Amino acid sequence: MTNSLTPPRDRISLSGITAVGHHGVFEHERRDGQPFVVDVVLHLDLRPAGTTDDLTRTADYGELAEQVRDLIAGEPLSLIEALAERIAGQVLSAFPVDAVEVTVHKPQAPIEVPFGDVAVSIFRERA
Repeated sequence: MTNSLTPPRDRISLSGITAVGHHGVFEHERRDGQPFVVDVVLHLDLRPAGTTDDLTRTADYGELAEQVRDLIAGEPLSLIEALAERIAGQVLSAFPVDAVEVTVHKPQAPIEVPFGDVAVSIFRERA
């Protein structure tokens, strides 16, 4: 009997990437901006980098952080779901990953009741 379970993937996690963005459905959100926090988990085979000690054989998380920051601060979107999709698409096109998880936090969302955080999380695989 063969094991049909997918083996666990190696991961690179980068959490707490923070920048001011102008995303939201309300005019004041787009005008004034607010902080957004993004967590990214890259799924890829880390053996080539681990066995060669070569940065070019993995995803450069410094470059990843800069690209995510630029997307947060970039063109405004109405929904954080759309921001998560934009980030996931960029990661899949710019880095040698099999899949990516993106969580976008909007800690100052215009919600009328006390809350700690609101976030959306997506998982996207390379086609």
